[in-house]
Amino acid sequence: MTRLLQWLFGRLPIGWLQLSHNRTRFAAALAGVAFANVLVFVQLGIMNSMAVATLKPYGFFQADVMISASDANSMTEGANVARQWLFQALADPDVTGGAGIFVGNVSWARGEKTLGLTTFGVDPTLPAFLSEAMARKAATLQLQNSGILDMYSRGLPRDEAAAIRPQSPISFEVSGKTLTLYDTFAGGGGFGGDGYMMVSDQTFLTLFPARKSAAPDHILLHLRAGADPDVVAARLRDLISDKSLRIRSYEQAGQDDLSYQQTRRPTGIIFGFGVIIGILVGIVIVYQVLSTDVADHLSEYATFKAMGYRQRFFLGIVFEEALILAVLGFVPGLVVATGLLAGMKAATTLPLAMTPAMAGMVFFGTLVACSVSGAIATRRLANADPADLF
Repeated sequence: MTRLLQWLFGRLPIGWLQLSHNRTRFAAALAGVAFANVLVFVQLGIMNSMAVATLKPYGFFQADVMISASDANSMTEGANVARQWLFQALADPDVTGGAGIFVGNVSWARGEKTLGLTTFGVDPTLPAFLSEAMARKAATLQLQNSGILDMYSRGLPRDEAAAIRPQSPISFEVSGKTLTLYDTFAGGGGFGGDGYMMVSDQTFLTLFPARKSAAPDHILLHLRAGADPDVVAARLRDLISDKSLRIRSYEQAGQDDLSYQQTRRPTGIIFGFGVIIGILVGIVIVYQVLSTDVADHLSEYATFKAMGYRQRFFLGIVFEEALILAVLGFVPGLVVATGLLAGMKAATTLPLAMTPAMAGMVFFGTLVACSVSGAIATRRLANADPADLF
């Protein structure tokens, strides 16, 4: 390692020699940096999984514009909207079609466990508003009291999910009704439920008798080819009588939902603070190591300063140490965090995973944090007289 660093820096790697001289303290410093990396990785992984889980249900549908109630901060929250606004929207020359979707929560009691399923009611005769994968299975929804289930629902054994097919359906009781599942689709448990289920709008209304067909949760619109969804949404806000409605492009609705989950919901705020805390922990640990190292070698630094070496020379040594701590501490942190995220994914079915973007961002952040710590640790040397350092 000494020869490699000497070749990289073009000089004797003083920083490496000082760190490796006390191996116990060096190992403790690497463990501290690795711990801070693991903390940041896990928090970022959870935040990324929140983003994926939030946008997941938007991928079940195809639309250009979405009309929602004023308090609909997400796809699964908010009041209903009147279907009459769909007919007003169809008066716009760029609107070619529309469909209402219903959203509700269904509980499936399975022995000692109960699955909470976010359930969507759709019109199976309008498959154009469903994703390609969902549209291929929409025909089974035309059967009375039928549904298709999220195969990755939390708490549902994989072999049982794989066995659900049109030729081998399973049934369970919901609100005094027998609901039969004929197929599955790829979803995944989120932060608001264990999984998803898709039924027809008529089946939905039988499961939720208090709901009315004239009041879906959202209205999806298709536009003619080439039409700008943002421009059409702005026109519809003037055209439709109810000015309290949230009329946005479908893409913007998803981004608004994500922003709401990350900045206004407690879970998103907590995970964001977790990332900040992890960074601060790393800075403090590295600062403690480097400042102690500087204090232990003050007499040597004073000799160098008396010989005419400038502050940038000392910064170079400490930054060398910071770089070594960042790189060597990052590797075990990456390995441990990858294993933790994989284990958490298996236990929760949340879309937790280590991504190249996460790894690159944390590595860069580790370098910056260690460099900041190094700069702070050398502040005593900046204006001190060599004689004062002995």
